[in-house]
Amino acid sequence: MKVRVFYHGKCFDGTASAALFSRFYGERVRADVEFQFSGLVHRAGALFDEADFDGEENAIVDFKYSSSPKITWWFDHHESAFLSAADAAHFEHDESNRKFYDPAFKSCTSFIAMIAEQRFGFDPSPVADLVKWTDVIDGALYADAKTAVEMKAAAMKLTMVIESAPDNIFVPNLIPLLATKSLDQILEEPFVAPLLPPLLRRHELSIDILKQRTECKDATIFFDVSDQDLEGYNKFIPYYLHPESIYSVGLSKSSFRVKVSVGSNPWAPQPPVVNLAKICERYGGGGHARVGAISFNVNQHAAAIRASQEIVAELRAAVRDGHK
Repeated sequence: MKVRVFYHGKCFDGTASAALFSRFYGERVRADVEFQFSGLVHRAGALFDEADFDGEENAIVDFKYSSSPKITWWFDHHESAFLSAADAAHFEHDESNRKFYDPAFKSCTSFIAMIAEQRFGFDPSPVADLVKWTDVIDGALYADAKTAVEMKAAAMKLTMVIESAPDNIFVPNLIPLLATKSLDQILEEPFVAPLLPPLLRRHELSIDILKQRTECKDATIFFDVSDQDLEGYNKFIPYYLHPESIYSVGLSKSSFRVKVSVGSNPWAPQPPVVNLAKICERYGGGGHARVGAISFNVNQHAAAIRASQEIVAELRAAVRDGHK
């Protein structure tokens, strides 16, 4: 039996969610299964292609909801989980006991672990370390910015590898290992280990580039690295460079999109009060209250710049108003 698992691509939590779901499914639902893994990315336009839902069961984890009748399992924890009010209503009326949503969870992986254990009798203890690290990484639960930027832990190194995956085969090959091996063991795999040294060098270079490009005013950072090959940069570098900041807005570019990243400093001198998911939703994006993003087509660079400038102005005004 073929089970197609769609997951948030280029994301540690998305990848780990696919691993945990496949382990849970194999142990508690059906064992004679061939899993096929497909990464999904946020982009301008349609996020799903109905023709891709070709499994006898199709699951989506750590990504937006699809009302397609071919989707039989869904788990997500993003505040902006639904593309439309119709999708939200479709979910609310679902009675399959196979679709689950809770934006209170730090990571989708920990959400799946809880649901699988409580409702299906799954034992998540063999993957406890993986679950713990998805909460740390997706919830930005590092002790400080220095820890987040130094990338010493195995999970953080794997995050860097996943976000810079060299092709569409790499992460699907990695997912079964995450379900069965320790993070340290995975780093030593022959197809993983050679990728680390150049990525660590690139990480050091990205710190230097962002040091030159970041500007912090009214506790809000802005930077534009859309002319650099920096997709997948460590999102905590701006806060490491500007510990006085509360918010950050950054522009980056890949082969298929221009991305506006909107975030908040987990170690800010005062807590952020603006819901960033709501801001991003106005431009067709989404995320969480404390971090979000918007994807534009590669030929919409001017629109991405305009959106980033509007968001920066809004956040800086919010900070100034808060200081009055």
